[in-house]
Amino acid sequence: MALSVGIVGLPNVGKSTLFNALLQSAKASAANYPFCTIDPNIGVVEVPDDRLYEIAKLEKSRKITPTFIEFVDIAGLVRNASKGEGLGNQFLSHIREVDAIAMVLRCFENADVVHVEGSVDPIRDAQIIDLELIAKDLETIDKRLEKVEKMARLGDKKVREELEFLMHIKSILENMEPLRRCSERLPSELLEYAKKNLFLLSLKPLLYVANVGDGDLPSGNSMSEKVFEYAREEGSPAVLICAKLEEELIGLEAHEKEELLKSYGLQEPGLNKLIREAYKLLNLITFFTAGEKETRAWTIKRGAKAPQAAGKIHSDFERGFIAAEVINYQEYAKVGSINRAKELGLIRLEGKDYVVKDGDIVYFRFNV
Repeated sequence: MALSVGIVGLPNVGKSTLFNALLQSAKASAANYPFCTIDPNIGVVEVPDDRLYEIAKLEKSRKITPTFIEFVDIAGLVRNASKGEGLGNQFLSHIREVDAIAMVLRCFENADVVHVEGSVDPIRDAQIIDLELIAKDLETIDKRLEKVEKMARLGDKKVREELEFLMHIKSILENMEPLRRCSERLPSELLEYAKKNLFLLSLKPLLYVANVGDGDLPSGNSMSEKVFEYAREEGSPAVLICAKLEEELIGLEAHEKEELLKSYGLQEPGLNKLIREAYKLLNLITFFTAGEKETRAWTIKRGAKAPQAAGKIHSDFERGFIAAEVINYQEYAKVGSINRAKELGLIRLEGKDYVVKDGDIVYFRFNV
């Protein structure tokens, strides 16, 4: 199953506009009224990676296959969503199903675009969303506690440990602190238990998206600066985007896009940065297979070993894994071809314990 990033925010902050631009289409409806998006829209987006195209060019590949990431456009949350306001619990359940969150925060003034809170304040908006995630998590914890407290009376050691975990988590949430902000301080056993059993919303990795007006490009404004500072405080990534400009880029020819971006002092679309940061947020890396027939990018979790990477291509490769011939892209780019790298003895032979690195170009030896 593909890992996914949910695009979350209050109504009318630019979520669906951003999603449209991500998909290079008008699949997601974007309009100036709350709850324009009700059912979540899902889109699979190419991960931009210049290395893939450079390898294909050097190897003279007939086919190029990129890797992808899934984005989900989730309808706008409002204050008290956890109590059923707006379309409340329905939206929160959609967030539960994604692996990470991209929180879009409005950092632009526009009298023609209504704000559900009556004024523009991205930090307040972020805190409103967090409070709704926390409230939903407390509901999850309380339901679990009901069952566990009854079982704990029987004296089972494992159940007592679970009870302690739940009480610890509840104490953090009752202080209105999202769990991701304190995850590094939590005992590893508790964190593992929470991730495996509770699927808590405020524990999901999060990326802040500061959506500015085109007049604030390329460096942002005082509101986006606050968002970046807020993100730094909790150790989360943040990106600057102008969703309006990103949507304007849809359908333009390559040279027209380049000229428009240049006029705003940008070298590439902000979406490229957003996609790459979301990919990293999911703890994903890319390795490549290359040749005359095809150059292809493959997605694996950071820390995966060579047999697991081989299994992404075909289960037979993992089952019959013998060894991996490896060169990293940086070394490869210096010599310009796989054949030249072999002649120079730069291809390493790695065994089953080798941890695949981002940018590795790999040929797997296997026998089934």
